[in-house]
Amino acid sequence: MAKKLVKKRKLKVFSLFIVLVVFFGLVFFVYISFKIPVQNIVIKNTTYINDDYILDMAGIRDYPSFILTSSSSVSKKLEKSPYIEKAKLKKRFFNMFILEIDENRSLFYNNSNKKVVLENGEEIREDSISHEFRIPRLMNYVPDKKYKSFVKGMKEIKKDILGKISDIEYVPNDFDKDRFVLYMDDGNMVYLTLTKFKMINYYNDVLEQLEGKHGILYLDSGNHFQIKE
Repeated sequence: MAKKLVKKRKLKVFSLFIVLVVFFGLVFFVYISFKIPVQNIVIKNTTYINDDYILDMAGIRDYPSFILTSSSSVSKKLEKSPYIEKAKLKKRFFNMFILEIDENRSLFYNNSNKKVVLENGEEIREDSISHEFRIPRLMNYVPDKKYKSFVKGMKEIKKDILGKISDIEYVPNDFDKDRFVLYMDDGNMVYLTLTKFKMINYYNDVLEQLEGKHGILYLDSGNHFQIKE
């Protein structure tokens, strides 16, 4: 009778053991990889919106799993905010999130309807976030036909200049129905028309020429400055 080859049976058992070890090792490695959280979050292009607001809106304040967090899902959550026009999440090595934000900035507070007017024309009720924005207040009613042009003109004002305007008032006269007065934080007043709103962007250059004097800057009819006594 032929002898049984016991060694071959031992080899098969050992090989099966190795396969199981490798398999469970890979499963454990994958499991751990899926559990590894985000290590760093970088937020770009924001001026008005604070980081905490963005982290809460995106649902990533607690640094979730890097692999399981969907870029498109995070972007969609952020774009639900009225203050965010567009959001994009990029994943980078090693476990880094880069959030690129296009803000829908606040332009002014409309005192007539008690709403904040955003860059895309949307109007929203003031909340804890918009309350922190440094934006001017439109004091009185502007006719509908003029209002659209006014919002368009406000969009053209640079961010640093917008923050220096305290209040805005619609003050038409017999000669110009598009006339506004801007009350600046430094005490100066600026008269503008709808076709000349861009000129307020040169306000800092004008200040240098005033040598610390305060008064009224007329940009609605010519460019001259009246010193306050």
